[in-house]
Amino acid sequence: MRLLFARLPLGLQYSLLSALGFSLMMSCVKLVSSYHIPVFEIIAARALISLLISYVDIKRKRIAVLGSNKMLLFTRGTVGSLALLCIYYSVTVMPLAEATILQYLHPVFTAALAVFLLKERLQFSTVVCLVFCLSGLLVMVSPNIATDTVTAYPIWGIIAAVVGSFGSAIAYIIVKKLSRVEDSSVIIFYFPLVALPLSLILLGDDFVMPNMESFILLVFVGLFTQIGQVGMTKAMQYEVASKVTAYSYIQVVFAMVFGILLFSEVPSVFTLVGGGLILTGAFINVFGGKSKKAMIQ
Repeated sequence: MRLLFARLPLGLQYSLLSALGFSLMMSCVKLVSSYHIPVFEIIAARALISLLISYVDIKRKRIAVLGSNKMLLFTRGTVGSLALLCIYYSVTVMPLAEATILQYLHPVFTAALAVFLLKERLQFSTVVCLVFCLSGLLVMVSPNIATDTVTAYPIWGIIAAVVGSFGSAIAYIIVKKLSRVEDSSVIIFYFPLVALPLSLILLGDDFVMPNMESFILLVFVGLFTQIGQVGMTKAMQYEVASKVTAYSYIQVVFAMVFGILLFSEVPSVFTLVGGGLILTGAFINVFGGKSKKAMIQ
């Protein structure tokens, strides 16, 4: 298995590492929430670890910590933090696979926003993608129409996942603008810089002292997040962005596997069909366009 992995292109290797890192991070979030650790506390722990690692990296590069376009950087950090809050909440109240699939609506939102904010042309493949993804979302949430069904998911969990996905799309658009003038480490640094004080304020008096097991899980949340970010950054260096984006959808598969192994969450037929439609739409959007340059970087 190790020899087979070594033969894969470097871009694909780092993409798989990124998807694995983010999947493990989401699994740890779900696990630590079972210890009754508040969502805001989980975000604060992740932000603290990410802030320290990012700061050390910036110092290593000997560049300005706060960058030049502070207002846009702060906006990116704020939007990303609010989106992260919604995503983490959805993971704590929904099965891991379902929450992860809903998060992968963000390429659709990003494509739509790029038309208005970046003046990019809306390609036919993107329109087809929108139809597939919205149909998949409808299939996934359809059990909630019948409230007595055992496969119904919390409506606020679904709303949070979709809102978080939309917030992530806005953050990607801002990152694309910032990437032209700011170092990637500075852009990443502003995320935890905003998320840490925001999460502490929202946490208020609800802090729960973690025991040894939950403390270790909180540390892993931060470490796996960094692994996911580093993997994605490295993948961009060795492969075109469109392929990296496509490879990242393997995270949905990892989420289903971890959901079964760690939480005994067997995906329903609605999840498999809806998720299949969403992933099909996403791949159509990635490979169907004439331009090789991805919208999300």
